[in-house]
Amino acid sequence: MAPVVRVRSVVLDCPDPQALAGFYAALLGGTPDAEEGDDWVVLEVPGGPRLSFQQVADLTPPEWPRGDRNAQQFHLDLDAGATWEEFDAVHERVVALGARPLDLEDREKKDFQVYADPAGHPFCLCRIERP
Repeated sequence: MAPVVRVRSVVLDCPDPQALAGFYAALLGGTPDAEEGDDWVVLEVPGGPRLSFQQVADLTPPEWPRGDRNAQQFHLDLDAGATWEEFDAVHERVVALGARPLDLEDREKKDFQVYADPAGHPFCLCRIERP
């Protein structure tokens, strides 16, 4: 049976759509499609899903893990390589781009670490072992 619908975009609310689209473009590739002052920006990620960024003036970012404000809502799992050397290079890059580490403990036990993007959305860098 064919699917009824397909995913068009993953949409992230944020205070500055151009800035957050720029963060993800630097991390995942692609070029944000927006005009100056747009409150909606689209990023076609090469080989991946389309991400869209929608301006929300009074955004309250989720807390990780669950807090008194909002639950996590959703998060992106991003492949950061097969080795810890590759992973560490990606870690340095996301932090330089403005990500904030949320959980850096016990990475060898769980093969991922949790970060917040510049607007506060959690995402995970995952070490994916390949055969």
